[in-house]
Amino acid sequence: MKPVKWGIISTANIGMEKVTPGMMKSADIEVVAISSRSLKAAKAAAAKLGIPKAYGSYEEMLADSEIEAVYNPLPNHLHVPLTLAAAKAGKHVLCEKPIAITAREAAKLRKVPKSIHVAEAFMVRHAQQWIEARARVKKGEIGALGAVQVFFTYFNRDPKNVRNMADIGGGGLYDIGCYPITVARFMFGAEPKRVIATFDRDPKFKTDRLASGIADFGDGRQLTFVVSTQLAPYQRVNMAGTKGRIEIEIPFNAPPDKPNRYFVQGMDMNVGKWTELSVTDQYQLQAEAFNRVIRKQEKPSWGVEDAIQNMKIIDAFFRSEKSGKWEKP
Repeated sequence: MKPVKWGIISTANIGMEKVTPGMMKSADIEVVAISSRSLKAAKAAAAKLGIPKAYGSYEEMLADSEIEAVYNPLPNHLHVPLTLAAAKAGKHVLCEKPIAITAREAAKLRKVPKSIHVAEAFMVRHAQQWIEARARVKKGEIGALGAVQVFFTYFNRDPKNVRNMADIGGGGLYDIGCYPITVARFMFGAEPKRVIATFDRDPKFKTDRLASGIADFGDGRQLTFVVSTQLAPYQRVNMAGTKGRIEIEIPFNAPPDKPNRYFVQGMDMNVGKWTELSVTDQYQLQAEAFNRVIRKQEKPSWGVEDAIQNMKIIDAFFRSEKSGKWEKP
């Protein structure tokens, strides 16, 4: 496949430390440019990662005719505006999650021409451990999947961090609560009928620093989760069926330089087997899958409509915080 030429919008940490280095491992990808609102910052980032071009504005990079696709890791409130600007410039867009602040805002992306591929950057849907776990569930190895339980926490009280800025889309549900929603939809192959949640908000930041939720997928299937931006760092996913369970050890921040593992148990409690996988980088796999859609080697599995649906569910959880009741997405 002819390599796809990419540009990186902004020097955000996730792009610099995880996504872009992962992309640059691939022979199918050429990262040719990076942009920032500061030319100095863009040049420093380009030098650090070995990227040929640096731009002092996003608009200048979007005008570069060499670039075919862009990665957008800006703060949440800028996801839709810059994605629309990139699409208008004829670029395909891989946009960080969540793709918007509300489903209504995400719906603006329906304006993007069908010739432009836009996808939300949920790398977990391309990660080897998740693909294998899903395949095992589909084969019925743990019987009928009934419960997905997610615990995902980290500790961050930095007032300058975008995750602690409520007015631009900070908070736990937007930042990491979107993962339980996505993986439950991925594993059940269904959409929740209703959701309910409880939140604790930081008195200074006004962001949700602790959120717990239940999503009812019908037929007795449910997602339960706890996410926090101010608890000890930890993450784990358990999926229980009528004949066993699957536990994913590091479900979201899977290391790119060592094997990942998941555990499969039968009907004897805690008796089972850890499966160790080969070393892969989920960010590389995500970008390569995006490339194949651009080159028309594959049809897109996820696009704008999927991202809008994810936002509808997030909206419903926030409505539940205010109503104290079950809400329909």
